[in-house]
Amino acid sequence: MPRVTVRVRDAAGHTATATADYIVASQPILGGYYLSGGADPTADMTGGNFRSLTQYRSFADGFVFPGYNRPWLITLGRAGIRMNMVLELKHYGAPDTGPQTFTVDGTTYTVPAPSMTIQQRPGTTWPKAYGYSQVLNGQCDGLFHRALAQYRTLGFGVNIQLASEFDTDHEFGTTDAGVAYTWAQSDARAVQAVNYILTWFKARTLPGGTTFSVGIGGFDRASFQRLHPEPLMTRLDFLQWNVYATNASHTALARFRRTKDWAVADLGPVALSRPVLIAEWGVRVAEIPDQAAWIATVPAAIAQLNAERGPLIACTNYFNSGWGTLTPKATGLAALRSAYATPPFV
Repeated sequence: MPRVTVRVRDAAGHTATATADYIVASQPILGGYYLSGGADPTADMTGGNFRSLTQYRSFADGFVFPGYNRPWLITLGRAGIRMNMVLELKHYGAPDTGPQTFTVDGTTYTVPAPSMTIQQRPGTTWPKAYGYSQVLNGQCDGLFHRALAQYRTLGFGVNIQLASEFDTDHEFGTTDAGVAYTWAQSDARAVQAVNYILTWFKARTLPGGTTFSVGIGGFDRASFQRLHPEPLMTRLDFLQWNVYATNASHTALARFRRTKDWAVADLGPVALSRPVLIAEWGVRVAEIPDQAAWIATVPAAIAQLNAERGPLIACTNYFNSGWGTLTPKATGLAALRSAYATPPFV
């Protein structure tokens, strides 16, 4: 059961502590979705209690909101679907990785080529990203201004999630302007960059309902802690992590619980006061062929976790791509519709 602790101290230094368990008034969890390639999910969501959606954009892309040739996103958003828009410094969606020059609201910007490599897994091609040093030096302000100008035309507010998974980006270190940084150093630099981006956006007029979070895979305890310092959490509206079942032994309760347990043990009171947004969850069919049966266990798992102490899960968006690809799709969608028609989603 959730618990609040209050500590007070008077001028003479006397202290007192009191705790109280509490029950939050029932509010349905948002059951959501993502379709591979950022494709139009309207047909898949029709007829189900789908109430949220995850999307992915690079700040490098000239079409961040709503995205290139994505008028359906505006239709869904204005119909009340809650959007989780993942905005990344990772470079994709633009024709090349060179510098960009463009004008926004009468101001002309020249943004240099991205200076950082991330996801440096041995034997792979390392993606390029705008460097944290470039963010802190103001060299990416034009990218933020372009995104904001487009965002203001949507007609609704979204949650802006900065990065897809910082821990995945940093797991093998990063290299920025030719300087190599460890995983821990990269996490610390990312927190600085996130603070800069939050300051930039919050100093300007934002659509009503705008919220913020940072993107975490949630697979490494130390990294999860490093990326959620209390000063940063005072500026964020959600905790966030992703959940995947990739082993036949994985249960829904255990997978959703893992990172929540770290949060309860390691994070401060501000972080624990924030609701949880699961931007991605999925079931890998290679290890768990009966995806539908696994999906059917999710509502009870979420209900149990939300009855325990710690942050409350508020949104779960299924990732119908990669590890979470529904196979066969019709069976998986039927299972999702059934799950989202079950408490605590209703």
